[in-house]
Amino acid sequence: MSAPAAPIRVLLVEDHAFTRDGLRATLNLEPDLRVVAEARSGEEALEVLARVAVDVAVLDIGLPGMDGVRAAAEIKRGWPEVRIVMLTAHDLRDEVFAALASGAEAYCLKRETPELLLLAVRAAAAGSAYLDPRIAHHVLGGVRAPDAASPLTPRETEVLRLIADGHPNREIAARLGVSVSTVKLHVQDVLVKLQAADRTQAAVKALRQGLL
Repeated sequence: MSAPAAPIRVLLVEDHAFTRDGLRATLNLEPDLRVVAEARSGEEALEVLARVAVDVAVLDIGLPGMDGVRAAAEIKRGWPEVRIVMLTAHDLRDEVFAALASGAEAYCLKRETPELLLLAVRAAAAGSAYLDPRIAHHVLGGVRAPDAASPLTPRETEVLRLIADGHPNREIAARLGVSVSTVKLHVQDVLVKLQAADRTQAAVKALRQGLL
C-alpha cells in the first residue's frame, strides 16, 4: 500500500492577525494542506523562505512596506518553484494585472466561504492558473489589444475571448454559428498553441502575452 501524498506546504503572508488566524484554520482543516510558516510582511516572508521549504505562498496584496505584488516578484526571483496565490478584498483591474505580471499563479478575493481559496491553492500547487470567477469576466474580457505576432488564428482568438467572457462551448457555438464539435476543436488547438492545461490557464496566458 502506497504512502499518502505529503500535504501542500503553505506560507501565509497576512499582516492582520485576525484574518491570518482564520486563513490558517481554514487551510489546516484540509488533510492535503498544511500552513508551515507565517509572515506579517513581504520582507518577513523573504526571511522565512530562506529557512523554510514551502510549495505555495498565499500573499495579501495590501501588505505594509513591500506590497504583495512586489513581494511576489521577489519570491519568484529567489524561489521560482514557489507558487503564489494573491489574496485581496478588491477586484481592481490594475491590481489584478500587476499581480499576474509579478508571476502569481492565482488571484482570489477574500470572502466568507473558503472554497475558492482552497481551489486557488490547490490549482497553484498543481501548476495551473486560477482567477476568482467574480473577476475573471471583468479582467480577461476587458483586454482587447491583439498582438500581431499571435500564434492564434482570428477565429481561435474569437473563441478564446468568449471563453474569457465566461461562455460555455454551446453558447460559443451559437454566437459563432458553428457546431459545438467545431468549437471543441478550436479550444483544443488553442490549448496546444498556448501550452495550457485548461481553458482558464489559456485565458491567463493570453492575457499575459497580450493576445486578447
